[in-house]
Amino acid sequence: MKGLIADKKILSWALYDWANSAFATTVMAGFFPVFFKQYWNAGVEVTTSTFRLGLANSVASLVVVVLAPVLGAIGDRGSARKKFLLFFASLGVVMTASLCFVAQGGWQLAVLVYVLGIIGFSGGNVFYDSLLIAVAPQGKEDMVSAMGFALGYLGGGLLFAFNVIMTLKPVWFGLSDASAAVRIAFLSVAIWWAVFSLPLLFWVREPPLAKRISGWSMVTGGFQQLRATFAEIRRLRVVFLFLIGYWLYIDGVDTIVRMAVDYGMSLGFAANSLIVALLITQFVGFPAAILFGKLGEKLGTKTSILLGLAVYVGVTVWARFMGSTGEFYILAVAIGLVQGGVQALSRAFYSRLIPASRAAEFFGFYNMLGKFAAVIGPILMGLVGVLTGNPRHSILAIVTLFVGGGVILYFVDEGEGGRIARELEQSVKSTAHGDG
Repeated sequence: MKGLIADKKILSWALYDWANSAFATTVMAGFFPVFFKQYWNAGVEVTTSTFRLGLANSVASLVVVVLAPVLGAIGDRGSARKKFLLFFASLGVVMTASLCFVAQGGWQLAVLVYVLGIIGFSGGNVFYDSLLIAVAPQGKEDMVSAMGFALGYLGGGLLFAFNVIMTLKPVWFGLSDASAAVRIAFLSVAIWWAVFSLPLLFWVREPPLAKRISGWSMVTGGFQQLRATFAEIRRLRVVFLFLIGYWLYIDGVDTIVRMAVDYGMSLGFAANSLIVALLITQFVGFPAAILFGKLGEKLGTKTSILLGLAVYVGVTVWARFMGSTGEFYILAVAIGLVQGGVQALSRAFYSRLIPASRAAEFFGFYNMLGKFAAVIGPILMGLVGVLTGNPRHSILAIVTLFVGGGVILYFVDEGEGGRIARELEQSVKSTAHGDG
């Protein structure tokens, strides 16, 4: 691990997770849902504001579903992953800062800015994930990927903790009230995101292409490559099988991240207690992600992912019966132990199944499925709650996602996938050499 931290390009790559995770924690999971309901929808029925927030999340996710694979294909064709990452990160930074200036009651503008912010966050991740292959030494993908998630948990958690203190004690910071503190919190995320993105832009280099394309040819070639990749993924049994399994279980992971606060509030837990639980998850997730990286090297990546999914099943069942804030805190610790690990090892596992020269394109599909999960999961949970009339039953719907995804993952043969990826890479190089 020390050797990886000492490598400038690896640390610079991982610091982008430190940078943009502040948006995931302070904005998406923490303050935006609360501020949206209490400030931008002041005086509006609770069910109405919940519907508006759900619609915002779904629209943003659907846009990313459409864009992610297309952008990945174009980025690969033009060796433009860093340029696209810079564009989307800038979009996210500007939109996050703009939340500071949305007036009370302006829920329409808040939704627009929030949706654009999520598009910036998610779009940037397509190209950030694809650069893993450019920085990770062969055989160290697990640890490098885990390092990124670990720094994300730590960085996002540190800024989130600062912002929570600022909102609880605004007078300590010379602010008039909690609303002013939340506005400053949005601005702090934008600054944090911008500053800590700089190392990746300066010190991470993309693998050179044998034949680089630019301009309109890059766009049209990207669409052509996208169609070819989609057809190829359908033929590549190992990649296709993994993506289906990943789609199911990451659906469960994302649903818990986005709906945990809402679920806790529906059980009558105080908002402040739920914010503390989010902080617990962040700080437990930092060492746990690193531990899972080592676990992946010892037990195997797939086995470690399955272990994490088993913990998720146990946590979800327990959540159905919990009755105290103390239990919610314990569940937050349990989730923190496996959340980053499952995400990090899934990314590393997938990177071994795909050809390196087309990483952004293949990761476009990977991220597309992750964002599509964020559309379906909350709807599934809400539907069960409405049909049964009991929010406790809704959480059990998530168990089917973890179990189904885990069963499919079990049948994914990493050895076969790696062999096919190497053959495809050789084919690409041979074609490029022939064109030259």
